[in-house]
Amino acid sequence: MKANTQQLNDLTIQVRRDILRMVHAVNSGHPGGSLGCAEFMVALYQELMDRKEGFDMDGINEDIFVLSNGHISPVFYSVLARSGYFPVSELATFRHINSRLQGHPTTHEGLEGVRIASGSLGQGLSVAVGAAQTKKLNNDNHLVYSLHGDGELQEGQNWEAIMYAAAYKVDNIIATVDLNGKQIDGPTDEVLNMGSLRAKFEAFGWDVLDIEKGNDMEAVVAGMTEAKAKTGKGKPVCVLLHTEMGNGVDFMMHTHAWHGKAPNDEQLEKALAQNPETLGDY
Repeated sequence: MKANTQQLNDLTIQVRRDILRMVHAVNSGHPGGSLGCAEFMVALYQELMDRKEGFDMDGINEDIFVLSNGHISPVFYSVLARSGYFPVSELATFRHINSRLQGHPTTHEGLEGVRIASGSLGQGLSVAVGAAQTKKLNNDNHLVYSLHGDGELQEGQNWEAIMYAAAYKVDNIIATVDLNGKQIDGPTDEVLNMGSLRAKFEAFGWDVLDIEKGNDMEAVVAGMTEAKAKTGKGKPVCVLLHTEMGNGVDFMMHTHAWHGKAPNDEQLEKALAQNPETLGDY
């Protein structure tokens, strides 16, 4: 049974708490982008994706997800755990030596829900397009979702994959770009201005839509539902998800400073107070 909007919002708050506590515990990790993508990730796993029971690497007869900007692993791990892939208590091992929850997702530890190692930016779309094309060749009528940072699109390999997907009519993929305008070194338009991503994707032959309120659950669900309706029509689909880095924590928002910085004890207490517990901490 699908969750209602309040349940999705409650889970999003709990995911924020998980993110903050995980990076604080080891004084390491990337809270900014993780917080900004919390609504999207919760909506994806709780409302949008067609998931089957259990987990296997093949992902046959179900939708699959590829996280390309793997540094936002805290939100990925939290949502996977809260969606039943592995025990929530395992979040306490984040970035520990020999943990399955490494700073960037990896596959050799066998963590349920993770199909590719990611975090070397720019590579995830190539994998996602290949997975989507495989589904088409196997007559598997399911979708491949992927998530990318806007700064990540400065990597050239993305554009080879974008060109390929359109040329071969890989129309069962929805690639979402976290359009927060920030990266580790500052605003994206100052580090390397990419101009209009909509114009670029459209020029490469993709169908593009914007979700202007990327931190509003109803807007995310509605926008992604619209994106799903655009699949199967001869073009790959791109969603430009307008988010705020550090969303939900006032002192982490409107700055790139928290891209890869953990809160101290006082900052954690303040951040958690802004996100009261809803489902129980690990």
